[in-house]
Amino acid sequence: MNKAVVVNGSPRMERGNTAALLGPFIEGMVDAGCGVELFYASRLKVKPCACGKMYCWYGVPGDCLIKDRMQLLYSKLREADILVLATPVYIPLPGDMQNFINRLCPLLDPALEFRNGRTRARLRQGVPIQSIALVSTSDWWEKQNFGTVLRIVQEFAADASVKFGGAVLRPHVSAMKREGEFTQAGRAVLNAARKAGQELAKDGAMREETLKAISRPLVSRARFWSD
Repeated sequence: MNKAVVVNGSPRMERGNTAALLGPFIEGMVDAGCGVELFYASRLKVKPCACGKMYCWYGVPGDCLIKDRMQLLYSKLREADILVLATPVYIPLPGDMQNFINRLCPLLDPALEFRNGRTRARLRQGVPIQSIALVSTSDWWEKQNFGTVLRIVQEFAADASVKFGGAVLRPHVSAMKREGEFTQAGRAVLNAARKAGQELAKDGAMREETLKAISRPLVSRARFWSD
């Protein structure tokens, strides 16, 4: 059975729009037989990376000298096949989520290689992650608002030399609801998110048509601004 670690970076945790989209996504992964463990970056409160001398690469390789709750995540990630990073778009990321991503450095082996015009590392031996994916929400109308967050996750996957499993992106996420309840279109997005979770768990990647169904416009740009 595949194992996945999911980290939700929303400061609102269970109450946020990211959690609303992530819930059915995780259900889809479980439906496909994947064991999922969910963590909240704001609950973990991992400290910022503070070692300019790269202790985790050149001091004691693979070991972070900061002994906080990130140590729990290191042990979980060394057993996971899939890593899912879930976050709302801030400028660009909530602080606790940015700290978490920065603290993934000990999982990388500093045996650098030059591949396809870029310097890359790879995951250390004993870190079985095969796919990294993104789930993200924004209340701005346009999908382009995800650009920076998307590049961060794609670049980390490339630096770790693992597959980027795709990005579940939901712009103008508040349009999924009316008077506090999901609209028919909003429920269709949630169903597509569940399907995306199934695809990631089964294949290590999500289908483009599924991702398009999640991010499709729910209102016109003109109506969005008029409302």
